[in-house]
Amino acid sequence: MKSEQQVATSIDELLAQIHEYNPGCDEERVRQAYELAARLHKDQVRDSGEPYIMHPLAVASILAGLHMDDTTIMAGLMHDVVEDTEMTLDDINELYGPEMVLLLDGVTKLSKLAFRSKQERQVENLRKMFLAMSKDIRIIIIKLADRLHNMRTLSTHHSELRKKEIALETQEIFAPLAHRLGIY
Repeated sequence: MKSEQQVATSIDELLAQIHEYNPGCDEERVRQAYELAARLHKDQVRDSGEPYIMHPLAVASILAGLHMDDTTIMAGLMHDVVEDTEMTLDDINELYGPEMVLLLDGVTKLSKLAFRSKQERQVENLRKMFLAMSKDIRIIIIKLADRLHNMRTLSTHHSELRKKEIALETQEIFAPLAHRLGIY
């Protein structure tokens, strides 16, 4: 993933970014996914104080930078709605179908890991990622875009210890995986 890539800061910028490589994108569906995510995250803010929707928008923009398909970009926009809002996978299935459920469920499962030790967390992270890759590689690509944006915005809002833990996990698990996929 290109670290110098500018990320979209609005849905219109994201759509323009997508149109550069996919003029036939389903603009209405992408916009609808953005508007739903924005509505669901409207009262949430990131540790930095910025509106939470800026994170999914940045993740979607990173995915567009990788020339991903509309569904993957929409999943990037909505990657936290099942975990952080009242939206359920059944709701997602009704609105977007089973392909979106597969992607969002996979990303959510990768995010909801709790462990007793760092070593156990790393082993389980790898196991879950390989399992997700066997279902649909786009799950891992969304997770990598999520991690990239989180690393770009790792700020003073975390303790030094937490920043080091996140950076080490990224270096040991996510960076080698991105390298193997050719999107480092």
